[in-house]
Amino acid sequence: MQPSAPHYEERLTAPRSWWVITALVGIAGGLVVLPLGPLPMLGGLIGAAAVAAVVVSSYGSVRIRVVAGSLVAGEARIPLTALGEAEVLDAEEARAWRSYKADPRAFMLLRSYVPTALRIEVTDPADPTPYVYLSTRNPKALAAALTAVRAA
Repeated sequence: MQPSAPHYEERLTAPRSWWVITALVGIAGGLVVLPLGPLPMLGGLIGAAAVAAVVVSSYGSVRIRVVAGSLVAGEARIPLTALGEAEVLDAEEARAWRSYKADPRAFMLLRSYVPTALRIEVTDPADPTPYVYLSTRNPKALAAALTAVRAA
């Protein structure tokens, strides 16, 4: 295995229901301009659907990777030397850490459509961030990848 090859990689994508809503937004855009005629209606349908698709795609598609001694979550790159213990959170615990247990200083890659998560302590004394919260569909595999890379 090459040193730069990812040890863990996950792409969080928007659920199918969001794409149905995107189609409905397109239909609504077409209906709004329907009184102007069939050509503007077609333009409104295509335009509204395209804008909604860009919004859903950009928000709904984020990657989590463990690669080259770092945890890459979205646009954040955190060296594994700055991270401590990882805690696997089931759906109920993840909900608690998203709401009343949350610390406003924490880095959160939060996707409400993903029920499980991983909470990782930040051990760097120069960093005021207490922990990293990552919505992930497979928190056990991510925790195992972090442990394996640290051990190597």
